[in-house]
Amino acid sequence: MRSVSNSNSKGVAAIVGVGPKLGRSIACKFAQEGFIIAILSRDLDKLSRLADEIACEAKSQVFAIRIDCSESKSVREAFEGVLSLGPVEVLVYNTCETASYQPNNFMSIGMDSFVRSLSTSALGAFLCAQQVIPGMVERGRGTIIFTGSSASVSGYSGFCELSCGKFALRGLSQCLAKEFYGSGVHIAHVVIHGAIDTGRSSRGEARTHTSLDPDAIAQNYWYLHTQNKNAWTQELDLRSPNQAF
Repeated sequence: MRSVSNSNSKGVAAIVGVGPKLGRSIACKFAQEGFIIAILSRDLDKLSRLADEIACEAKSQVFAIRIDCSESKSVREAFEGVLSLGPVEVLVYNTCETASYQPNNFMSIGMDSFVRSLSTSALGAFLCAQQVIPGMVERGRGTIIFTGSSASVSGYSGFCELSCGKFALRGLSQCLAKEFYGSGVHIAHVVIHGAIDTGRSSRGEARTHTSLDPDAIAQNYWYLHTQNKNAWTQELDLRSPNQAF
């Protein structure tokens, strides 16, 4: 990965876990605000196509980098590429093992599946944060945002893998927020209640009020990044108009 020279850039925003919904919207938002974007996911072919779409839409530099968040070597190698682009000012950890979103009988869950789900949700976040926090502390600024869900705050029957991973992620965010607040690093956890739309409002598709708009969620992530340090949010709760409390 080559270094990038851009005097107008605000730094690098690394989005880990990028697909066609929320990850794409977050990347677009930060790209539009002047960041060099690194998007990371397992499937490099799909990721490269998204990078081209985002770069064209946002008129920004977008780099696709493969990562497997359950493997420390993969995370380390991926962030060698990310850090070569410049200082990472923003890290968004938005990944989760997709299989854990399907309900499973507890006794049918294999140990390997459970461990992989925990690794993707929590260990990957831990490893990614370790890659960027030293630079943020040295500069005295930076933002790390972890994407959670309803399963971060409440266990659900059939979703043992998801809830355990998301509970761990939430605990990690709270620990890091308290440890690095004084160093100027803003660490936040976003609890997203409900499904996220597959389309994007910029494409003119009809919206319902039963799911969340990924562009609106991305705007909230930008809001977290730009908050005044004297009133930082540690946890943000987002839901659609029809989502019950």
